[in-house]
Amino acid sequence: MHGDPIADMLTRIRNAAATGKTHVFVRATGVCQGIAGVLREEGYIADFDRIETAVKQDLLRIALKYAKDGSSVINEIKRESKPGRRIYSPARSMPVVLNGMGVVIVSTSRGVMTDRKCRQENIGGEILCTVN
Repeated sequence: MHGDPIADMLTRIRNAAATGKTHVFVRATGVCQGIAGVLREEGYIADFDRIETAVKQDLLRIALKYAKDGSSVINEIKRESKPGRRIYSPARSMPVVLNGMGVVIVSTSRGVMTDRKCRQENIGGEILCTVN
């Protein structure tokens, strides 16, 4: 069992995109499902669905998205807050990725959302990862 399911999810997505895979399977935790939802809303992945397994932990099947030239839509996906070093930010000082071209995924009291939505609703939270 992995200690950090978010880092495991991001690494699996990064590796699958680098090798040109169409789908990747990750453990279905609530936060991972929230991150996948944000990635789908922002257009970084095609879709995802939850697959029930015979064992205790279900899986998320994530369909990766590629450009017409075959390159991955996700250029970089990086874990920011880690179990050993949590990073929190209020809404007014939320970081910006590539002058707004990228996305910061934040875990808030109202669920997982983007940095733009955090600024709109004036909510701070834990900065999970950045995507561009």
